[in-house]
Order: sequence, then structure tokens, then C-alpha cells
Amino acid sequence: MADPHIVFENVGVSYGAKPALRDVSVAIPRHCIFGVIGPANAGKTTFVKCINRTLDFVPSARTTGDLTLDGEDVFGMRNVYALRRRVGMVFPLPVGLPLSVYDNVAYAPRQAGLRNRAALDELVETCLRQAMLWDEVKDRLNMLGTKLSGGQQQRLTLARALSHRPAVLCLDEFSIAIDPVTTMKIEDVLLELRKTMTVVLVTNLVQQARRIADHTGFFNRGRLVEVGETETLFTNPANETTGAYVNGAFG
Repeated sequence: MADPHIVFENVGVSYGAKPALRDVSVAIPRHCIFGVIGPANAGKTTFVKCINRTLDFVPSARTTGDLTLDGEDVFGMRNVYALRRRVGMVFPLPVGLPLSVYDNVAYAPRQAGLRNRAALDELVETCLRQAMLWDEVKDRLNMLGTKLSGGQQQRLTLARALSHRPAVLCLDEFSIAIDPVTTMKIEDVLLELRKTMTVVLVTNLVQQARRIADHTGFFNRGRLVEVGETETLFTNPANETTGAYVNGAFG
């Protein structure tokens, strides 16, 4: 691969004595949607938490191996806040700030030094539109974000992740609290976003990965069992366990 964006080399993660990832090696191309699939406790969430170092919040977590972003050592970075501006993260359940809808989205740009109100207004609207939320909240921008419905709060979290224009967007089961119609609309947004960023999509909806992922990795019991172009992985998997999973034999 000529220009990989994210590279895992023999990465292992354990929580205390319990291994969560085992010797994972994969190169994620720039400007693609990389799907991450597998059964429960396969290591999928741990995989994405490595990329923006949210593993740091788990005292028992230990890592081995090498992980690079644009050739830079992720595990060795001292400025983790700068890393997290480059790598946006959306978790399965919404994590709203106790601020207005507007300020939820404007928070990160303000912290980065953006003070111009017109520029902030434009950025907030753009991010809310990308998250398929603008039409529902444009007349309620001053209300507390935590008063939105669960699905709306999840889309607000997505808008906030987009507000600092990340180079990488990690989504961990983003659609768990969103209705199917909105999920499909956001999938269309992700297809557009990959033109400007790399998207790492953890999903238990196997067909979601098949619909929109360019490349997909199948994880099981902490190991990356198989990785490749998505359609090939689904139609002609090299590993028998991969075939069983994508065909619904277990999950």
C-alpha cells in the first residue's frame, strides 16, 4: 500500500491479565471507510480506542506493538489532546456536554482558538447538517443538548466529532440509538466524508459494513482473522470462520 493512513504492527492490548487484542497488524488506507466486524468481545472497540488513545482512561490497559498515524507513533505521542483533535470518536451511546446544542458543536473550535461568530455559525450549521440534525434543531440551538432525544443526542455527538475537522473519524456502533431511516442517511454522509477523511466504522450490522465499507476487517477473540476488500471478504472469504460469521452462522 503506497500511502497508508493508519498502521497497526503486532499491536496487543490487555486489561490487567485479560488480553483484548492479540498481535493485530493492518494498514488502513487513506480516504476510505474501513469496516470492523465480529462477534461480541472480539476486540472491535479496543481496536478503535487505540487510534485516539481513549485506552488511556482505563488504568489497567497495557499495549504492545506499534501504531502509527501519518507515520507518527501514536502510543508515544505526548500531546494526546492534539491527537484527539485529529481523530474524532463517536461511541455507541451519546455523550453530551451540559451545554446548548450550539455550544456542544462550537466547543472544540473555540478551544482551538476560533472566535469569529460568523465562522462559528457556519461551522455549527455545516456539522449539524452533516449529522442529519440541522432541520430538527435549527430553531432550538440555545436549548440544552441533553434535552434532545437519545437519537438526536447521538447525532449531536457526531456533529461535535466533526467540528474540529478530524483527519480520522472513528464510529463505534454509532447507529445503535438511531432509527433505520436516519442511519441510512448518515451512511450517505459517511460516503461523502471519506473524500476528506478516513472513517473507521465498528458495526454489529454486518450488512452496514457491506453497504458502505471499502475494506473490512473481521475480528474474533481478539485477533484480526481476515482483512480485505469488503465485497471479496463477504463473497469469497479466505477463512472459514469469516464465512460463517458474515453468513449469520454465529454472532
